[in-house]
Amino acid sequence: MIVRKREHWFKMLFVWHGSVLPQLLPRLGMLFLFSVVVVYFHGTMFSYKVPLNPAPFTLFGFVLALFLGFRNHASYERFWEGRKLWGALLNIMRSLTRQMLTLPRHLPDQSMPEFLDLLAAFVFALKHQLRGTDPQSDLKKRLGAVAFETVMSARYKPAAILGFVGIWVKKRRDAGDIDSVQQARFDENLDKLTDVLGGCERIQSTPIPYSYRVLLHRTIYIYCFLLPFGLMDSLDWFTPCIVVFIAYTFVAFEAIADEIEEPFGKEDNDLALNSMTWMIEETIREMAGQPIAVPEQAVRTHVLD
Repeated sequence: MIVRKREHWFKMLFVWHGSVLPQLLPRLGMLFLFSVVVVYFHGTMFSYKVPLNPAPFTLFGFVLALFLGFRNHASYERFWEGRKLWGALLNIMRSLTRQMLTLPRHLPDQSMPEFLDLLAAFVFALKHQLRGTDPQSDLKKRLGAVAFETVMSARYKPAAILGFVGIWVKKRRDAGDIDSVQQARFDENLDKLTDVLGGCERIQSTPIPYSYRVLLHRTIYIYCFLLPFGLMDSLDWFTPCIVVFIAYTFVAFEAIADEIEEPFGKEDNDLALNSMTWMIEETIREMAGQPIAVPEQAVRTHVLD
């Protein structure tokens, strides 16, 4: 995810990194050349003059803009729900850490590090599951040998780690370190973690209906490739520039919607899961008096000065 400091309005005109313009340049270039050809031949194709004028494009452009607004709103809702789920994940992790530190009457020496490792492993496993990446190196550092083998053999690794957290709570209850009421408080937060996991999986596995995306995509490009015929008579050789500017607006909106529709990916405008994952581990270990050194790259990769 790209996070920039607020910039001067003039400098923003030339922002490149984080903009969708680089991926649109080939399409806009093709449309520009097509518009030049249309103007050169005076809107005639195969000896037939295409009888179009700006009026229908004005009306249809307004309707198309409404549909694009709805598409972007639907995509941003998915993006924002993903961000809220990861915000809730941070809060739950802090609550579990606080409960681990304050509720038990006694904790064996290895119980606290084991609990923190399980919580951190859950966050890293969730990030890797959502991005489809290999979690082995991150989980091996945070899980014991038995837990590591069990989790790596599971298809849904975050859920498997939650099982080990539940076993940790049960052990503390059996040892008399916490009572049944305190165990229930732990279980409430574990249930919330399950809700966060399920919410993230829902976003990842349920994209915006494909037929809707195809319809809007086709409509945008048909509109853009017909536009030179409607503007040529009134704008002459200014037509290619105006067509590319209008097309950039429509096509860029579609490209942005496609990016943020899947908020857990690795594109510039997706959520900064790498940074958030390290931040969650950092805060729970700091609460327990075990601060860690967070790799600078993990924090800075999504920030531009």
